[in-house]
This record gives sequence, structure tokens and C-alpha cells, in this order.
Amino acid sequence: MLNSLEVRVLSPLAKCFPDEHPAGKEEQRYFPVFRGQTLTFQIAYRTEEPISDVPFLLRPVPEGALAPYVTFGQVECIPSLYPVDPTNYDENYLRTEPGLYPDPIRPLYYRGCALLYPRQICTLWVTVKCPEDLPAGAYPLTIRLVTEKKGETLVGVDVTVALSNLRLPEQKTYHTEWLYTDCLAERYHVPVWSERHWEIVGNYIRTAAENGINMILTPVITPELDTYVGGERLTTQLVDISVEADGSYRFSFASLDRWIDLCTEAGVRYFEFPHFFSQWGAKNTPKIVAEVNGCVRRIFGWETDALGADYAGFLSAFLPALVAHLKQRGIAERCWFHISDEPKPAQLERYRQCRDLVAPYLDGCHLMDALSDYAFAEKGIVSNPVAAVQHLQPFLDAGVSPLWCYYSGAHGCRDYTGRYLSMPSARTRMIGVQMYLAGIDGFLHWGYNFWHTKFSYDTVDPFLSGDCGGFNPSGDCFLVYPGEDGTAMESLRLHAMRGAMEDIRMLELYESFFGRERTEAMVLEIAGGTLNFREYPTEERFFRDLTTRVMTDCAGK
Repeated sequence: MLNSLEVRVLSPLAKCFPDEHPAGKEEQRYFPVFRGQTLTFQIAYRTEEPISDVPFLLRPVPEGALAPYVTFGQVECIPSLYPVDPTNYDENYLRTEPGLYPDPIRPLYYRGCALLYPRQICTLWVTVKCPEDLPAGAYPLTIRLVTEKKGETLVGVDVTVALSNLRLPEQKTYHTEWLYTDCLAERYHVPVWSERHWEIVGNYIRTAAENGINMILTPVITPELDTYVGGERLTTQLVDISVEADGSYRFSFASLDRWIDLCTEAGVRYFEFPHFFSQWGAKNTPKIVAEVNGCVRRIFGWETDALGADYAGFLSAFLPALVAHLKQRGIAERCWFHISDEPKPAQLERYRQCRDLVAPYLDGCHLMDALSDYAFAEKGIVSNPVAAVQHLQPFLDAGVSPLWCYYSGAHGCRDYTGRYLSMPSARTRMIGVQMYLAGIDGFLHWGYNFWHTKFSYDTVDPFLSGDCGGFNPSGDCFLVYPGEDGTAMESLRLHAMRGAMEDIRMLELYESFFGRERTEAMVLEIAGGTLNFREYPTEERFFRDLTTRVMTDCAGK
């Protein structure tokens, strides 16, 4: 018989390590939520009593008017052997030593029960999706934790959900997280573009869209990202290419159309296309396969000079056909193209030559690339730069617009926001407020589900290797985990990033009532006077205070 259970209700930004106690966590029982917004919070629990009945199962039972709209998951931990860059970190980390770190949110199993382990903290993840027709107001919600075996209530926790009449404006900020369809095929052992593969890809796209990711990397050609020289990623090319007897090309966009329809149905608005030249220098071409004399084979790859006549001839046929098809679908103005990822200053001239090769064909579309040297923007070589947060300042000082930003573990993370497992979730979520104040248009990250080692020599199990075999500190390479049923298992960091995008929308709502100047002043007041990319609040309560202030002030208008 279990007699005692220590319990605490926590914000969704809390992270609970197994050896911690709920009493050491800041409790939150009041949750303001905008209409149409998904509410999440956590219930942390622990017992010091010995448990002989293992596994000990607790069934969460919601009570109150909101009970039909409540679902549960359990926050689990994964091993991290590489939690921080030992040469580049600061004091705003939860831990810096190898160990077990909380992140994946697993749907409840054991017939809908949560696990209780003896003498360690466990965390229940609570999701509340209020229906559209629910009247605004304060709703009491009780969650009882009931023993599965005897049906006894060990504890009940009470919270208040304050549903506002206000609705956040539609997300205008671009948010892309690179989806790797090859990793899905490899993890689930299904043929690329088989019906099961399409189903799994659709599941991951829907999860992305539900969490504020409104742009999807679309593999019209196989992305050559993070691949060792001479190596190949699994072919995921959506466009079927045939080489005719006279050397001309014929293209079929049937699979691309299916992709566009799938993304559109899921709520994705923008499409991003892989780089046309190799990473870190644009020396070679990506892998492109085509049917030649009845056989499908690689026609371009590492052996091909990026500026060679053969590839130039291919691009002169492929890009006009692709753009014409995108215009026919009515989405060309919502499409972004890349030249080469993360070019260095010494490669500036070659990058320019590659850009000049493709730019004339991309009428009505956008060009952008992740880079960190301001010279590319200063010389007008990249019209839409995406700078790592550590290298944003020169772009901001020069008033570059449009301007996006990105996280990259390769740049280390001292002082700046990021999304390592070892960081507080508040530090991850802060990027939204920072982007709003700086007027940044979009956010890009290279790892939605990158489940490979560095340079893609091998695949990894993300549940066992948060750092992808020592690639980057844990958390940099992926935001979701592979659910057993072919769905994307969410993470604490995915929800923090969703919160960041919602914070931008919340500040835009405030601005619509009070103007930009007053909105910025309000944010800085709550932040204590300073908030930029290097100096920012580190406490969870900043976001609670910000939400309450916006909701209160706007409700009075």
C-alpha cells in the first residue's frame, strides 16, 4: 500500500531530472490561455516509500467541464553523453555532466497509465484543447492520480484554466525545421515513397504544422546536407527525371503534387527546396537520379563540377520547368530556394557564380541561405540571409531586411539562446521575443528529425543518443522522436519552440491595440529593462507575466 505521494503542478517550461524532488520546483496552478491555443502543463510526482509492486501504475483522471478535452503523456529521459560544448558554455545551463535528461513526451501506455518509479521524480504531461465554442471564463480542472490495481485516489491536483475571448493572430513569422524523409524510411524500414512511407511522412508534417512550423523542406532533389564527401543519403527525390535520346530532359511532378497537397492539407503554407550545390563551398552538385535508356542511375553528384556545362544545361531545363509548375499550382511566391549551406568568406566568389547560374530562372520565388559572414549580405550576394544567433549583430546593425536567424550547435552556445537538452526550456523559448524585438522575419533550424551521425556515416537511435554519436551537444540534431506507430513523438523542446512562435503572435496582438513603441516598452518593463540576443530573462515566470499582461491589457480594449 502506497501512503504518500509528493506532487507539484509545473509550467510546460519545467524540466525534471530523475534525482530531483517536486518541492524544489516552482509551482503554477493558474493557466491563462488564448482562444484556439493549446494549453500544456506538467504534474511532477515522487514517493520515498519502497515499492514492491513494479511497475506501479497511476491512471490520471480529469474532472470538471474541461475533462473531455484533456489528454496525457509522460515525460521521459534519454541519455546524453555530450550535454554541452566544454569550451563554450555559460552558467545558464541546468546541468553540464553526462546523464539522463528529460525531453521526449511519450503517449501513455499500460492502457493509459503513467509509471511511478520509487525514489525518483516522474512527470505527467497534460494537454488541454478547448473547443472553439467554449465560452470564455475561468474553468476549474482537477486531475486525480488513481492506482490502477485498486482504484484508490492517491492525490488530486486542482488548477484553473482562464480561457480568453482573445484569439492570437495568424502566424506571419516563417518557421522551418528541416525534415529528412530518408531518416523516416530508414527508421521505420519502409521503401521510400511507398504508401506506408507517405503515411509516416504525413504524420510528421502534421505534427510540425501543429507546432508552429509553417515551412517544410521539400525534396524535389535529394538533400545533400551533412553528408561526407563521396557519400550518399538515401534517394528521396520527388521529381521523376528522364534523359531523352537527344540529351534533353523530361520531368514528372506527380509526386511533388502529392507532397504539396499533403502539406497544404496539414496546414503548411510555405515550401523550401534543397540546395542546388554542395554544402560548405558549392564545389559539387547534389545527387540527382534520372532514367537513362530504361535504367535509373545517378547523373550528377560528388563527381560533378558545380559550375560545369553539363550541370548548367540541366539547371536551364529543370528550373524553368519547376518554377512554371509552382506557378501553375499558385504557390511560387511561397517558395524558397537555396544555393549552398553555410558558405565561408573564402568561398564568396564561387557562391556568387553559383547564385548567378540559378537566379535568372527563379522569377517570383525567394533565395535564402544560412551563413554567418555579413559580407554576403553587404555585397548583395544573398538577398535573404539566415544568420546564426551568435553572428546576427552585424546584420542588425546594418538594418538588413529581410533577415532570418537560426540555431546551430556548431557555433557553440555561450550567452545566446539555444535548444540543447541541458538548457532551461525558458532559454529555448526566448527566441520568439528576441525575434519580435529585433524585427526578424523567420527562423530556420537544420534538425527536425536528423537521426544520423555527423556527415551521415551511420544512422542513430535518438532515444539512445541525444547527441547523434557526438555530432553536436544533445538536442541540436532533432526535435522529435520516432513513435512506434509511425507518428512523431513530441519533445519538451518542440513545445518550447511552439511557445516562441506563439509569443510573437501574442506581441503582434498587443501591438494591434497599442502600437509598436508601447509593446516594446511593455516587454522591456517585464524583462527588467534589457532584452536582446545576449541579455534576457532566464526565469519561467517571465513568460507567465508576459502572457497575463497581454491578456489583461488587451481584454480592456
